[in-house]
Amino acid sequence: MLGEGILKGMAETAKNFAGSFVSAERLTTVQYPEQRIPTMENARVFPFLVYDGPDWQAGLRCVACQICEKECPPKCIYIEKSTGKKPDYVGKQQFYPAKFDIDIAVCMSCQICVEVCPFEAIKMDTQFELATDDRFGGLLLDREQLAKSNEYYHSIHPNEATEVDGRLAEEKAKVEAKAKAAAEAAAAKAAAVAAPAAKPERGQA
Repeated sequence: MLGEGILKGMAETAKNFAGSFVSAERLTTVQYPEQRIPTMENARVFPFLVYDGPDWQAGLRCVACQICEKECPPKCIYIEKSTGKKPDYVGKQQFYPAKFDIDIAVCMSCQICVEVCPFEAIKMDTQFELATDDRFGGLLLDREQLAKSNEYYHSIHPNEATEVDGRLAEEKAKVEAKAKAAAEAAAAKAAAVAAPAAKPERGQA
């Protein structure tokens, strides 16, 4: 029948329109900003830096490897590596970013920085209310503004954050087990060297 598809479409539209007055499921409009629709876990806006513990400077996971800076398509990430080192989450001495800036006016939210990071240090935020009247400085975020706790990461991406924590804990356990085995081997070697020296020479009573 000619026009059958148009009639079906109009009927569906009319059903949704009428249903929006009586069915909560069809009521798609919310009174923003007083009312808000929960953000989906896989939503992504702009990147942020994850830190562990109470101190963002001491707990930053980023080791300033600069992979994200090199792989960023619009080149909106700028990193300066520190001259000294600090322990990372497994206790290994690592460099850290003395400067880490992201220009969110240029960022295209492609998530490539997250995918290439080997230290689970940079993730995608869901915060989108970032309007500002400062066209330049207000859209250039430094490392303090980018740093957010692991607890915050869990609050916006709970499943992903739990999986990441599991991997990091497993890696830390492997490093600790390896260090413990090396220490035990060194102690056994030292004991073996010291044992012959402790034996009395022949002929001595």
